[in-house]
Amino acid sequence: MRFLHTSDWHLGRSFHRVGLLDAQAAFLDHLVATARDREVDAVLVAGDVYDRAVPPLPAVELFDRALHRLAEADVPTIMISGNHDSARRLGVGAGLLGRAGIHLRTDPAGIGTPVVLTDTHGEVALYGLPYLEPALVREQLGAAKSGHESVLAAAMDRVRADLAARPAGTRSVVLAHAFVAGGAPSDSERDITVGGVAAVPTTVFDGVDYVALGHLHGSQTLTARVRYSGSPLAYSFSEADHRKTMWLIDLGADGAVTAAERVDCPVPRPLARLRGRLDDLLGDPALDRHQGSWIEATLTDAVRPHDPMARLTARFPHTLNLVFDPDRADSDSLASYAQRLRGRSDQQIAEDFVSHVRPGGGLDPAERTVLYGAFDDVRVDAATTEREGGR
Repeated sequence: MRFLHTSDWHLGRSFHRVGLLDAQAAFLDHLVATARDREVDAVLVAGDVYDRAVPPLPAVELFDRALHRLAEADVPTIMISGNHDSARRLGVGAGLLGRAGIHLRTDPAGIGTPVVLTDTHGEVALYGLPYLEPALVREQLGAAKSGHESVLAAAMDRVRADLAARPAGTRSVVLAHAFVAGGAPSDSERDITVGGVAAVPTTVFDGVDYVALGHLHGSQTLTARVRYSGSPLAYSFSEADHRKTMWLIDLGADGAVTAAERVDCPVPRPLARLRGRLDDLLGDPALDRHQGSWIEATLTDAVRPHDPMARLTARFPHTLNLVFDPDRADSDSLASYAQRLRGRSDQQIAEDFVSHVRPGGGLDPAERTVLYGAFDDVRVDAATTEREGGR
């Protein structure tokens, strides 16, 4: 059986204030054409369909058109909600859509109920694990602890229990939206850390034949059977070196992954990160190849140049982001606040603040537990408000 594995569409998102709706439409055209031309048996969408819980109407219309085209092409689609999606909103009409071959899995209660497809070798059970906010689903799933690993383990127990009751030889696929250990993050994913821990081990998914992951925006292989498709478009300059693709997965009669091919996605415009003194960037002929790219320029001039953005855009018309990082011997102490925070989680920033205002000692284990608990409570409150319709 052949699957097309994709995730993290983030419909409605922009890139440094540049609208991406046309690029997202081109990607969906490409997805439908690939599913049809490569004779795909099912499309797997591993979460973050939208960029936010209440997406803009043009994004909803784009999503609606894509579902109609997949249904018309008679390509079954299994789709889960991610941490950016509103599970309740995305799941509206799931029963009716299922009759058209569009299977939305947004409710944790349905984790142990697969979509079953059949080929000449027998049945394949496809289980959708929507993004599981630990504090919200722990009790429902009977998880031992309120953490990502615990709730995913409880969810997978339900999957394995259902699979064990099926005929011997039934192949299995799981869709999940999570941060799995070994994956490389980028700047554009929302932090899902709980209690200071974000990643879960690949062993959580033992017992199934293929795991289609979403959340991380870079395409990557954790094991032969556990993969991230990555996002189809770049959503931050940290993804400048990404090759944006979907996975075309062939599952053999015995459940082994017999082929895994990366199918390239359309690139609306390449990304480039340039660094150096302004005059050097403007005068270097080797940079001519970037004149059509979206540019992030980091200027290292010791003194901020006059009108740098206008001068850069005269040569690089698509310059979107400007960063100043002066070459100074004491650059660490003079680094900008944004630079010092880059790549750090909310919890790490808070710990640094406590250490700064209380010289001579950081947080002890009890204080760290209280701090992490406070962040978890805020996250749960926000998720509960969104789940109840924004009231």
